[in-house]
Amino acid sequence: MNQASVRVPATTANLGPGFDCLGVALQIYNTTTVRRGRGAAPGGMAAGAAAAFFRAAGQKPFAFSWSVTGDVPRSRGLGSSVTVRLGVLHGLNELSGRPLDRHALFRICAALEGHPDNAAPAAYGGFTVVPSCGSLQRYPVKKDLRFLLLIPSFEISTPAARKVMPEKIPLADAVLSAGNAAGIAAAFASGNYKKLSGCFADGLHQPYRQKLLPCLPAVIAAAEAAGALGGWLSGSGSTIACIATRHPEKIARAMAVAAGLDGVEVLATGADNSGVRIVT
Repeated sequence: MNQASVRVPATTANLGPGFDCLGVALQIYNTTTVRRGRGAAPGGMAAGAAAAFFRAAGQKPFAFSWSVTGDVPRSRGLGSSVTVRLGVLHGLNELSGRPLDRHALFRICAALEGHPDNAAPAAYGGFTVVPSCGSLQRYPVKKDLRFLLLIPSFEISTPAARKVMPEKIPLADAVLSAGNAAGIAAAFASGNYKKLSGCFADGLHQPYRQKLLPCLPAVIAAAEAAGALGGWLSGSGSTIACIATRHPEKIARAMAVAAGLDGVEVLATGADNSGVRIVT
């Protein structure tokens, strides 16, 4: 085999209080194609993923080129970096005769990302929980749950979004976040999505990152008034995600109006329950 194409879903992570540990795969995709042979030297994320793969697989590195196409926007809090890293890892794995399994590739990707909240749902699909103990849990998401994504025209980098966060937070904020994260996990695990209402508030990161996206509370409030179960800053932004079981068009319109931004796009999508897939 000289070429492999890998489809990786976008992801929305944190879900408010589940900082660095909760995520959902979405039905928006990038496809990464890896080709054996010399071409332009892979740089950045692809080079790092390749070095980690060959080291973990115990194989001699070989020359390759890669390209990515698809609909996952860059630096918008939808896991675009994971689509590249996981795509390159799985592509190289295919070209090498599959020396590593899916879980090993996920662990490499999570290590490269620095946190597993995007890597886990992209790898396995559905709603995922990866606590600090590292024991991953996954639950499929029903088709009736819709995700409304307000995607601004501007980017927010993850390092910039982490820089605005404090080193310490008040105990009351930590308790709020822990309780709400547990509520989100229980609702997804049980499939009782009505229980998600009121669970997306947190005191860990969104109050501080709001300075990078001042319309965040207004967009979420408008979505909830239109029938959404709640909303959150997707990853580190700039996308704002809201969740609903009904009236997605009405909610999308309300979000766009409340944002008051030029060039904003609102997408309605469902959850992807398959995760990364080899398509050729």
